[in-house]
Amino acid sequence: MVKFGPSGNDELFYSEGHNSTIEVFKWLKDLNLDLYEYSFGRGILLKDDTAIKFGEEARNNNIQISVHAPYFVNLANPDEDAITKSFGYIINSLDKLILMQGEKCVVHIGSCMKLSRDEALSNVNKNLNKLMEVIDEKYRDKNIYLCPETMGKFQQIGTYKEIIDLCTMHKKLIPTFDFGHINCVLQGKLNYDEYRKIFDYSIKKLGIEKTQKIHIHFSKIEFSSKGEIKHLTLEDDKYGPQFEPLAEVIKEYNLQQATIICESKNIMAQDAKKLKTQFYTN
Repeated sequence: MVKFGPSGNDELFYSEGHNSTIEVFKWLKDLNLDLYEYSFGRGILLKDDTAIKFGEEARNNNIQISVHAPYFVNLANPDEDAITKSFGYIINSLDKLILMQGEKCVVHIGSCMKLSRDEALSNVNKNLNKLMEVIDEKYRDKNIYLCPETMGKFQQIGTYKEIIDLCTMHKKLIPTFDFGHINCVLQGKLNYDEYRKIFDYSIKKLGIEKTQKIHIHFSKIEFSSKGEIKHLTLEDDKYGPQFEPLAEVIKEYNLQQATIICESKNIMAQDAKKLKTQFYTN
Protein backbone atom coordinates (compact mmCIF):
# COMPACT_ATOMS: atom_id res chain seq x y z
CA MET A 1 0.00 0.00 0.00
CA VAL A 2 1.34 3.42 -0.98
CA LYS A 3 1.48 5.58 2.15
CA PHE A 4 1.08 9.34 2.62
CA GLY A 5 1.85 11.91 5.29
CA PRO A 6 3.34 15.35 6.02
CA SER A 7 6.74 16.73 6.83
CA GLY A 8 6.23 18.66 10.05
CA ASN A 9 3.09 20.02 11.68
CA ASP A 10 0.22 21.54 9.73
CA GLU A 11 -1.22 24.94 10.69
CA LEU A 12 -4.58 23.16 11.18
CA PHE A 13 -2.96 21.00 13.87
CA TYR A 14 -2.16 24.12 15.89
CA SER A 15 -5.39 25.97 15.11
CA GLU A 16 -7.32 23.03 16.55
CA GLY A 17 -5.58 23.56 19.87
CA HIS A 18 -2.67 21.13 19.71
CA ASN A 19 0.71 22.40 20.85
CA SER A 20 2.96 19.35 21.14
CA THR A 21 4.25 17.00 18.45
CA ILE A 22 3.43 14.01 20.69
CA GLU A 23 -0.21 14.73 19.78
CA VAL A 24 0.33 14.69 16.02
CA PHE A 25 0.32 10.92 15.55
CA LYS A 26 -3.26 10.43 16.75
CA TRP A 27 -4.22 13.55 14.79
CA LEU A 28 -2.74 12.10 11.60
CA LYS A 29 -4.45 8.76 12.17
CA ASP A 30 -7.78 10.58 12.45
CA LEU A 31 -7.01 12.20 9.07
CA ASN A 32 -6.45 8.71 7.62
CA LEU A 33 -2.76 9.42 6.98
CA ASP A 34 0.11 6.98 7.40
CA LEU A 35 3.43 8.84 7.65
CA TYR A 36 5.21 11.63 9.50
CA GLU A 37 8.62 13.10 8.70
CA TYR A 38 10.44 14.75 11.59
CA SER A 39 13.02 17.31 10.52
CA PHE A 40 16.36 17.89 12.21
CA GLY A 41 17.06 20.41 9.45
CA ARG A 42 18.36 23.17 11.74
CA GLY A 43 19.92 20.90 14.31
CA ILE A 44 19.28 17.85 16.48
CA LEU A 45 17.67 19.10 19.68
CA LEU A 46 15.27 16.21 20.32
CA LYS A 47 16.00 14.37 23.57
CA ASP A 48 16.30 10.59 23.56
CA ASP A 49 13.39 10.02 25.94
CA THR A 50 11.14 12.22 23.80
CA ALA A 51 12.21 10.36 20.66
CA ILE A 52 11.25 7.08 22.36
CA LYS A 53 7.83 8.49 23.29
CA PHE A 54 7.31 9.67 19.71
CA GLY A 55 8.11 6.19 18.46
CA GLU A 56 5.69 4.54 20.86
CA GLU A 57 2.90 6.99 20.05
CA ALA A 58 3.51 6.63 16.31
CA ARG A 59 3.40 2.84 16.54
CA ASN A 60 0.19 2.96 18.62
CA ASN A 61 -1.45 4.99 15.86
CA ASN A 62 0.05 3.09 12.88
CA ILE A 63 2.08 6.09 11.77
CA GLN A 64 5.45 5.38 10.14
CA ILE A 65 8.19 7.90 11.01
CA SER A 66 11.03 9.11 8.82
CA VAL A 67 13.55 11.82 9.71
CA HIS A 68 15.45 14.48 7.81
CA ALA A 69 19.11 14.97 8.73
CA PRO A 70 20.46 18.52 9.33
CA TYR A 71 20.86 20.76 6.32
CA PHE A 72 24.49 21.38 7.33
CA VAL A 73 25.62 18.06 5.78
CA ASN A 74 27.95 18.45 2.81
CA LEU A 75 29.83 15.33 1.74
CA ALA A 76 31.44 17.28 -1.12
CA ASN A 77 33.40 19.48 1.28
CA PRO A 78 37.20 18.93 0.93
CA ASP A 79 37.77 19.89 4.58
CA GLU A 80 38.21 16.82 6.81
CA ASP A 81 36.86 18.52 9.93
CA ALA A 82 33.71 19.49 8.05
CA ILE A 83 33.28 15.90 6.85
CA THR A 84 33.64 14.61 10.40
CA LYS A 85 30.87 16.99 11.46
CA SER A 86 28.68 15.85 8.54
CA PHE A 87 29.17 12.22 9.55
CA GLY A 88 28.16 13.17 13.08
CA TYR A 89 24.96 14.87 11.93
CA ILE A 90 23.96 11.79 9.96
CA ILE A 91 24.87 9.26 12.66
CA ASN A 92 23.01 11.26 15.31
CA SER A 93 19.97 11.44 13.01
CA LEU A 94 20.06 7.67 12.53
CA ASP A 95 20.32 7.13 16.30
CA LYS A 96 17.18 9.23 16.81
CA LEU A 97 15.45 7.43 13.94
CA ILE A 98 16.02 4.10 15.66
CA LEU A 99 14.65 5.44 18.94
CA MET A 100 11.55 6.58 17.03
CA GLN A 101 11.23 3.12 15.44
CA GLY A 102 11.55 4.62 11.95
CA GLU A 103 13.30 3.30 8.85
CA LYS A 104 14.25 6.18 6.53
CA CYS A 105 16.64 9.10 7.07
CA VAL A 106 16.59 11.74 4.33
CA VAL A 107 19.80 13.65 3.69
CA HIS A 108 20.94 16.50 1.43
CA ILE A 109 24.17 15.03 0.12
CA GLY A 110 26.17 18.16 -0.71
CA SER A 111 26.89 21.29 -2.71
CA CYS A 112 29.59 22.10 -5.23
CA MET A 113 30.71 25.27 -3.41
CA LYS A 114 33.75 26.48 -5.45
CA LEU A 115 34.54 23.00 -6.76
CA SER A 116 33.82 21.73 -10.25
CA ARG A 117 30.90 19.31 -10.34
CA ASP A 118 33.26 16.42 -11.10
CA GLU A 119 35.44 17.30 -8.10
CA ALA A 120 32.40 17.62 -5.84
CA LEU A 121 30.98 14.29 -6.99
CA SER A 122 34.35 12.61 -6.50
CA ASN A 123 34.41 13.87 -2.90
CA VAL A 124 30.83 12.75 -2.31
CA ASN A 125 31.56 9.25 -3.62
CA LYS A 126 34.67 8.93 -1.45
CA ASN A 127 33.03 10.25 1.71
CA LEU A 128 29.76 8.42 1.26
CA ASN A 129 31.67 5.17 0.85
CA LYS A 130 33.48 5.85 4.17
CA LEU A 131 30.20 6.78 5.84
CA MET A 132 28.51 3.59 4.70
CA GLU A 133 31.34 1.55 6.19
CA VAL A 134 30.58 3.20 9.53
CA ILE A 135 26.84 2.68 9.09
CA ASP A 136 27.33 -0.94 8.07
CA GLU A 137 29.34 -1.63 11.21
CA LYS A 138 27.15 0.35 13.63
CA TYR A 139 23.71 -0.58 12.25
CA ARG A 140 24.34 -3.94 10.60
CA ASP A 141 21.30 -5.56 12.23
CA LYS A 142 19.02 -2.50 11.99
CA ASN A 143 16.34 -2.14 9.34
CA ILE A 144 17.17 1.45 8.43
CA TYR A 145 18.00 3.29 5.21
CA LEU A 146 19.90 6.47 4.39
CA CYS A 147 17.96 8.26 1.66
CA PRO A 148 19.92 10.88 -0.34
CA GLU A 149 17.56 13.48 -1.78
CA THR A 150 17.30 14.94 -5.25
CA MET A 151 17.88 18.68 -5.05
CA GLY A 152 16.31 21.78 -6.59
CA LYS A 153 19.27 24.10 -7.25
CA PHE A 154 21.87 23.61 -9.95
CA GLN A 155 24.82 24.12 -7.58
CA GLN A 156 23.67 21.28 -5.35
CA ILE A 157 24.62 17.64 -5.86
CA GLY A 158 21.40 15.79 -6.46
CA THR A 159 20.11 15.23 -9.99
CA TYR A 160 18.06 12.08 -10.07
CA LYS A 161 20.82 10.25 -11.94
CA GLU A 162 23.46 11.40 -9.43
CA ILE A 163 21.32 10.23 -6.51
CA ILE A 164 20.46 6.88 -8.07
CA ASP A 165 24.10 6.26 -8.99
CA LEU A 166 25.18 6.99 -5.41
CA CYS A 167 22.58 4.56 -4.11
CA THR A 168 24.19 1.69 -6.04
CA MET A 169 26.98 1.88 -3.45
CA HIS A 170 25.24 0.07 -0.57
CA LYS A 171 22.11 -1.91 0.27
CA LYS A 172 21.15 0.63 2.97
CA LEU A 173 21.04 3.51 0.45
CA ILE A 174 17.63 4.31 -1.11
CA PRO A 175 16.82 7.51 -3.05
CA THR A 176 14.49 10.24 -1.94
CA PHE A 177 12.89 11.57 -5.10
CA ASP A 178 11.80 15.12 -4.37
CA PHE A 179 9.72 15.72 -7.45
CA GLY A 180 9.24 19.41 -6.66
CA HIS A 181 13.03 19.76 -6.71
CA ILE A 182 13.35 17.71 -9.88
CA ASN A 183 10.75 19.91 -11.56
CA CYS A 184 12.77 23.01 -10.60
CA VAL A 185 15.91 21.58 -12.20
CA LEU A 186 13.89 20.59 -15.29
CA GLN A 187 12.49 24.16 -15.32
CA GLY A 188 8.88 23.01 -15.15
CA LYS A 189 9.10 20.17 -17.65
CA LEU A 190 8.43 17.23 -15.31
CA ASN A 191 5.66 15.24 -16.97
CA TYR A 192 4.50 11.64 -17.44
CA ASP A 193 7.41 10.73 -19.72
CA GLU A 194 9.97 12.26 -17.34
CA TYR A 195 8.47 10.42 -14.37
CA ARG A 196 8.83 7.19 -16.34
CA LYS A 197 12.46 7.98 -17.22
CA ILE A 198 13.28 8.47 -13.54
CA PHE A 199 11.75 5.19 -12.43
CA ASP A 200 13.17 3.33 -15.43
CA TYR A 201 16.64 4.55 -14.52
CA SER A 202 16.11 3.55 -10.89
CA ILE A 203 14.98 0.05 -11.85
CA LYS A 204 17.89 -0.32 -14.27
CA LYS A 205 20.53 0.78 -11.74
CA LEU A 206 19.04 -0.29 -8.39
CA GLY A 207 16.63 -3.06 -9.31
CA ILE A 208 12.93 -3.34 -8.66
CA GLU A 209 13.30 -4.32 -4.98
CA LYS A 210 15.03 -1.07 -4.02
CA THR A 211 12.82 0.98 -6.31
CA GLN A 212 9.77 -0.50 -4.56
CA LYS A 213 10.99 1.06 -1.29
CA ILE A 214 11.40 4.52 -2.81
CA HIS A 215 10.87 7.57 -0.59
CA ILE A 216 9.13 10.53 -2.23
CA HIS A 217 8.80 14.21 -1.34
CA PHE A 218 6.04 16.02 -3.18
CA SER A 219 5.05 19.67 -3.29
CA LYS A 220 4.67 22.44 -5.80
CA ILE A 221 7.71 24.74 -5.77
CA GLU A 222 8.33 28.15 -7.30
CA PHE A 223 11.58 28.28 -9.28
CA SER A 224 13.80 30.61 -11.27
CA SER A 225 16.59 30.04 -13.79
CA LYS A 226 18.80 29.13 -10.82
CA GLY A 227 16.35 26.56 -9.48
CA GLU A 228 14.20 26.33 -6.35
CA ILE A 229 12.83 29.48 -4.69
CA LYS A 230 10.08 28.44 -2.25
CA HIS A 231 7.50 25.77 -1.47
CA LEU A 232 3.87 26.37 -2.38
CA THR A 233 0.60 24.49 -1.86
CA LEU A 234 -1.30 22.21 -4.20
CA GLU A 235 -3.68 25.10 -4.92
CA ASP A 236 -0.98 26.92 -6.90
CA ASP A 237 -1.78 26.80 -10.62
CA LYS A 238 1.39 28.43 -11.96
CA TYR A 239 4.14 26.08 -10.85
CA GLY A 240 4.29 22.30 -10.84
CA PRO A 241 4.75 19.50 -10.70
CA GLN A 242 1.42 17.79 -11.27
CA PHE A 243 0.61 14.77 -9.13
CA GLU A 244 -1.68 12.95 -11.60
CA PRO A 245 1.07 11.62 -13.90
CA LEU A 246 3.17 10.54 -10.90
CA ALA A 247 0.22 8.62 -9.48
CA GLU A 248 -0.30 7.03 -12.88
CA VAL A 249 3.33 5.89 -13.10
CA ILE A 250 3.38 4.55 -9.52
CA LYS A 251 0.32 2.43 -10.32
CA GLU A 252 1.69 1.38 -13.70
CA TYR A 253 4.98 0.22 -12.12
CA ASN A 254 3.13 -1.28 -9.13
CA LEU A 255 5.29 0.56 -6.58
CA GLN A 256 3.10 -0.40 -3.64
CA GLN A 257 5.75 0.18 -0.95
CA ALA A 258 6.38 3.82 -1.91
CA THR A 259 6.18 6.41 0.88
CA ILE A 260 5.04 9.91 -0.12
CA ILE A 261 5.74 12.89 2.15
CA CYS A 262 3.96 16.15 1.35
CA GLU A 263 5.99 19.33 1.91
CA SER A 264 3.38 21.94 1.01
CA LYS A 265 3.87 25.25 2.79
CA ASN A 266 1.96 25.36 6.12
CA ILE A 267 -0.79 22.89 5.07
CA MET A 268 1.33 19.81 4.48
CA ALA A 269 -1.05 17.39 6.21
CA GLN A 270 -4.15 18.77 4.51
CA ASP A 271 -2.42 18.50 1.14
CA ALA A 272 -1.13 15.01 1.99
CA LYS A 273 -4.74 13.98 2.55
CA LYS A 274 -5.66 15.47 -0.84
CA LEU A 275 -2.86 13.48 -2.50
CA LYS A 276 -3.95 10.25 -0.83
CA THR A 277 -7.59 10.80 -1.74
CA GLN A 278 -6.64 11.59 -5.32
CA PHE A 279 -4.39 8.53 -5.54
CA TYR A 280 -6.98 6.07 -4.27
CA THR A 281 -10.10 7.49 -5.96
CA ASN A 282 -8.78 7.97 -9.52
